[in-house]
Amino acid sequence: MPLGDEAVPAQASAPAVREAEDDGVAAALRQFAVLLGEFRRTAVLVPFDDQDSMWTADMNGVRWICAFSNEEALAAFARARGEAGREWEYRTVLGARLLDAMVPMLPGPGGVALDAGSADGMLFPPVRGIVPDAVAVDLEGAAQ
Repeated sequence: MPLGDEAVPAQASAPAVREAEDDGVAAALRQFAVLLGEFRRTAVLVPFDDQDSMWTADMNGVRWICAFSNEEALAAFARARGEAGREWEYRTVLGARLLDAMVPMLPGPGGVALDAGSADGMLFPPVRGIVPDAVAVDLEGAAQ
């Protein structure tokens, strides 16, 4: 077949690509806002350690409060840690209370890890719009 007869794919213009990317980002932000709203209104399970402190994990300079959507998710976490045989003490806490009251009490930047270790897990990082501005790390002059 001669070159002139070949179908040439249409190239998207840079503004069109940028607009599509912007639309995708906007959709993702809307979806996250819905998930954040649901989390804030939901009571989750927060395990406590032997010193009666919330179970947390440090990763890359952020302290994450571990929270679980239900007992099955907490049990899966315990099994993954090889600690399914011990009794896990936990309390039920509203997601909004974790983000608004408990995260600011952590030393340094902190967030919430929901269903840690699960394929369905979600992170609520220490950024504005999720945690109080005073402890958000994405604001200039915020506590770090």
